[in-house]
Amino acid sequence: MTENNVRVLVVDDHPVLRAGVSALFEDRTDITIVGEADNGHDALLQFRALKPDVVLMDLQMPGSNGLEGITSIRAEFPDARIIVLTTYQGDASAVAALKAGAMGYLLKSGLRTELADAVLNVSRGKRHVHREVADEIALHVGDGMLTDREVAILRLVANGKANKQIGSELNLTEATVKGHLKSIFAKLGVADRTHAVTIAARRGIIDL
Repeated sequence: MTENNVRVLVVDDHPVLRAGVSALFEDRTDITIVGEADNGHDALLQFRALKPDVVLMDLQMPGSNGLEGITSIRAEFPDARIIVLTTYQGDASAVAALKAGAMGYLLKSGLRTELADAVLNVSRGKRHVHREVADEIALHVGDGMLTDREVAILRLVANGKANKQIGSELNLTEATVKGHLKSIFAKLGVADRTHAVTIAARRGIIDL
């Protein structure tokens, strides 16, 4: 990064979004878009070639997604500064991205008002998390985290599978599946399967 210019790589599978981000910065002298990628794998290749100061990373992309992109970039470049741009405000999605190494988390709905400040803040080593997302993280900070097995079961519940079918697919007894569901309900604060799926999707624990 030069003293007055932050070099940015934009990673998103939608050309319109990438063009929109570029348009936001076209009249600025302190932020420059230096490259684009449309999946996590290409993001790593572009990072290697361009060495940007900040990466703007979508989470949901075909092929290699944003979390994989963050993980692979940070594994090779531990000081990489990455901001997630997403439509998902769920706390689980945000926590996963931040744990993977992202320094910022923004909702696409707020790009016009917040993106430039986020890029500049993160380029200086500061974190920048959208207020609504930060509030959601704080709201659930004391909740029990679902295990990988519980998430796998919940995904199958979301696909309409009965307990016996879930047990067959995961090599579990039906009683074990019921036990996991009881634990899932308690952690999510719900009383039934439908509500569990709804809450888990809203928080970004599973994708529908």
